[in-house]
Amino acid sequence: MNINPDQKPIGSGFDSYATASEVIGDMDLSGKTAIVTGGYSGIGLETTRVLANAGATVVVPVRNLEKGEEALRGLANVEIDTMDLLDPASIDTFAENFLASKRPLDMLINSAGIMAPPLRRDERGYESQFATNHLGHFQLTARLWPALKQANGARVVAVSSRGHRLGNINFSDPHYKHHEYDKWKAYAQSKTANSLFALELDERGKAHHVRAFSVHPGLIPSTDLGRDLTKEEFGPKQVKSSKNSSQASEQKPQFHTIEQGAATSVWCAVSPQLDGLGGVYCENVDIAEVVPEDSKKATGVSPWAVDPEAARRLWTLSEEYTGVPFTVS
Repeated sequence: MNINPDQKPIGSGFDSYATASEVIGDMDLSGKTAIVTGGYSGIGLETTRVLANAGATVVVPVRNLEKGEEALRGLANVEIDTMDLLDPASIDTFAENFLASKRPLDMLINSAGIMAPPLRRDERGYESQFATNHLGHFQLTARLWPALKQANGARVVAVSSRGHRLGNINFSDPHYKHHEYDKWKAYAQSKTANSLFALELDERGKAHHVRAFSVHPGLIPSTDLGRDLTKEEFGPKQVKSSKNSSQASEQKPQFHTIEQGAATSVWCAVSPQLDGLGGVYCENVDIAEVVPEDSKKATGVSPWAVDPEAARRLWTLSEEYTGVPFTVS
């Protein structure tokens, strides 16, 4: 496997306790435009707040307009429009509205997501986690490509998860049509897809000065991402070895605050430390190391989530499932 040679820590100087505000410091983003999906709750809201406070105009797509307006009330430099990642027509409408403004898009942070719900399908029959977390963002990014290219230095951030280490993508049956649904395996494949999408988008986009990154924000119990989970289910999951299921992480996972959880997304979106880099999976405000499939470490990215061949395969599959040709030119 020809893994990106940049997939290794660079010594950013930040640690896992850094907050998004600390990462952005006194940076002035005046004149920059960002879109943050999920930007009205959890780490998405904190990402919106920090970017807007630094002077960027932040456009937040919301499923529920009333809820979005309530969450974002009082924040300057924020615009709202409606969009549902499970509704392809609404994705197209949102993107068309943005493109009509003729603005370059400097930052696209794909932060919205769902985690471990019961089996649900969209109108196409697609499993909801793969459809929401990956396919919706694939279509959105494809539609916004002209504005990303126009920015001449845009960054795309895909919010993945440590949960990717629970499993790879089932390319033959990602929508659980022919085997029993496992909500955690489904979550894992959607988060692996986030990482692989960033890898291939960066490979295709870097010639146009569009760089892409994927991010594990940390384990954050104070968001509503786990709203479908019972109290017993919610919490850090052991990363078990694929070779020996009795082996578990040798390090106790660390919980993060929402302010800390947004830090790596913001770092990937704005930090000059990442100039000239891309296609990498990041965590704790640094690039992560690749760990073996049977690793017991609590940090690191699994080889299947940074596999260039799998990334190319996923791109083709995503075009097929969405019906959206994503030609980077």
